[in-house]
Amino acid sequence: MTAEAVSRNEVRQVRGTQSLVQTLARCWRRPSLTGLEVLWRWFCGVPALAIVGWHLKRILAAHTGGTYDVARLGLDRALVNDPVGAAAADPLGVTGKVSQAVGILLPDLRHVALWLVPLMLVVWVVVSSMGRTVVLRKMDKQLHARPITLMGLQAIRMIALSGSFAAWFACLRWAADVAVTKAIASGNEPNLVLYFAVLIVSTLGLFTLWAAVSWALSVAPLVAMKRNAGMGQSLIAAFRLGPLKGKLVEVNLVLGIVKIALIVLATVFSASPLPFESVTTQEFLMWWWVGVGVFYLVASDFFHVARLMAYLELWRAYDVGEDSLPAPGEI
Repeated sequence: MTAEAVSRNEVRQVRGTQSLVQTLARCWRRPSLTGLEVLWRWFCGVPALAIVGWHLKRILAAHTGGTYDVARLGLDRALVNDPVGAAAADPLGVTGKVSQAVGILLPDLRHVALWLVPLMLVVWVVVSSMGRTVVLRKMDKQLHARPITLMGLQAIRMIALSGSFAAWFACLRWAADVAVTKAIASGNEPNLVLYFAVLIVSTLGLFTLWAAVSWALSVAPLVAMKRNAGMGQSLIAAFRLGPLKGKLVEVNLVLGIVKIALIVLATVFSASPLPFESVTTQEFLMWWWVGVGVFYLVASDFFHVARLMAYLELWRAYDVGEDSLPAPGEI
């Protein structure tokens, strides 16, 4: 056995996440990659948030006579000034008031969402495909630019992601029906412990399931750019990576757990000033929460780039060849 064969056999024994720390370090030493990821995401996200905010403001003005006074929607000053304290003192009362206010705005919100959401999804598919092409080619200049193929693959991924969100909402509606609606209808107290237990378990469960099964949708664009392949070939080849498949699943799961940890960390940071609310100002709290939000988004983008780099390095280590691509007649 040659020295090159021995070296390759040793590489194939390495766990998918064993070199992840080194990958994160290499990503950290190349801040331009994260910068490009942040740039294309915010290039799409900031205008989208501005448009959504403008429509929300317009709808709120229409239902409050242009005063933006939420008291006209049934939300009293005590709830607006201290939402945490009000919710803790009377959770069911607060839920009823918020539901009533949302019910007033909901017809207009649905009318706008019917055309705005599909439009924003199309824009996201186009911009994300272009942005992902730039980031991957910055990572490895030998990759082929396949923006149209990436648009198709990204559209498929968005459909699958929308399905996972639909399943999540279905779980929440089922939990609300069983733990709250039916309990109140039968004259009993709502079982909030059961509701939040289902909420937490379904959220973590679906998040982990998505991390375990979405790796193929994430690696398919890399297959397309690495092998200059079409959408169908890339998608099929993503499921035919042999021993590399387990490593990709492992990396995806670990970085999914990291994403959950980031959400928990951001939640803790957001809540940390609340015990000192009596000695802080609303302006300070607002800027604190903005800072926490920016930290979460930038950190999340960094780990997105790290995942792509880990995929690319595993691909090189396992030397995946053209035999993983299906013949044109198989598509």
